[in-house]
Amino acid sequence: MDWFRAAYDATFLVGDQQIYWREVIGNVFGLASALGGLRRKVWAWPVGIVGNILLFTVFMGSWFGETSRADMLGQAGRQIMFIAVSVYGWYRWRQTRRLGGVGTVAVHPRWASWRARVGLVTGMLAGTLLLTPLFRTLGSYEPVWADAWIFMGSVLATYGMAKGWVEFWLIWVAVDLVGVPLLFSAGYWATALMYLFYGAFTLFGFFAWWRISRRESGDPDRPGKVAAAA
Repeated sequence: MDWFRAAYDATFLVGDQQIYWREVIGNVFGLASALGGLRRKVWAWPVGIVGNILLFTVFMGSWFGETSRADMLGQAGRQIMFIAVSVYGWYRWRQTRRLGGVGTVAVHPRWASWRARVGLVTGMLAGTLLLTPLFRTLGSYEPVWADAWIFMGSVLATYGMAKGWVEFWLIWVAVDLVGVPLLFSAGYWATALMYLFYGAFTLFGFFAWWRISRRESGDPDRPGKVAAAA
């Protein structure tokens, strides 16, 4: 299995930084999944799962013999949660497409109800407060609240994508605003740069889904006007 270990440990230099290829490849799979989500393609979910598995090995490097960088428990934990929520999203989008017949898209973007929005904001804040002391006890990278924020936002955004809520893109923006400086400070350069790109991409995705929602509903939708269904 020497070839496997060599591939696993493969790196390249960017300035004075050693970057693992699996960190780059994992983020490329994540980007491909985001593009698939923008286009409402079912394959976005399994592609994302592959990226999650690769990135878990990156953020829990100490489990796999790497000691040069701090473990990121929130980042690693969210990969596990991504996989669980992605299975739900994969099933839900497949079901939508199957019930709609040949050529049907996998999801129909819509605005979340105000009740759902309150739930998302409450879940984001409460989850961050509750997870911060837990992650600190487990030895996560400081500032630990940022790691907890990224974890909660990632879970809620993935759930919102599965439900087809337009707002899920804005949750990703909130994640990226915190994630970029945190990952740069921890030495995860490839992921930090990808987060920087995601920030612009998620804004584009938000407006793209907003337009789709307006077109499919036949109603001049706006952010303040939401569907009745949660």
